[in-house]
Amino acid sequence: MEWRQKHTLFGVLLYVGSTVFVVYMMSGQPEARVWNALFWLTQLFVAVNSVAKSFLQEHSNRFRYYFTLVRPATFLMAKMVYSIILMFIMSMVSLALYYLMLGWPLAQSGLFVAVTVTGSLSLSAVFTFLSAIAARAQQNSALMAILGFPLVTPVLMILSRLAVRALEPVYMPGWWGLALVLITLDILVIILGVILFHFLWQE
Repeated sequence: MEWRQKHTLFGVLLYVGSTVFVVYMMSGQPEARVWNALFWLTQLFVAVNSVAKSFLQEHSNRFRYYFTLVRPATFLMAKMVYSIILMFIMSMVSLALYYLMLGWPLAQSGLFVAVTVTGSLSLSAVFTFLSAIAARAQQNSALMAILGFPLVTPVLMILSRLAVRALEPVYMPGWWGLALVLITLDILVIILGVILFHFLWQE
């Protein structure tokens, strides 16, 4: 059903392209750490404009219809998988545009792509979870903003620090510890979402 709303997909693609172009016009080809910071800020805005609206655009009557078809965990996981795929595509498009416009200051390209894929999963899981809560709480978008800040901030900080490893070929201690923390956080968000959405679903 979401695939029918192709205007959403093309709207996000336009947003990604225009955002990267504006960054290019304002900063040209920045040094590596600034490039990294700008990239993850772009990913945050893309996630907010695409993934975060996953549940908020659904009408309450449609939720009642879904209630008769599937279990809450199945519905949440389906939304989350769709969001992960969408965010992955947008991340790869962003990465390609950054390469074309802002240069490529990466010493380890494969590692940065791996971090980007992990970041797509992390941001998708967090924003899908927040969107589900906000949608079932009287469509309260302010609630998503309040809950999102303490969840998204550490995710972005971890992703940015993991990506710094790809900027320089030297060894950075604690890298695997940060990666493990991020993966654990993703798993906890998914488990928490499956548990809580069952109760939100029945309201």
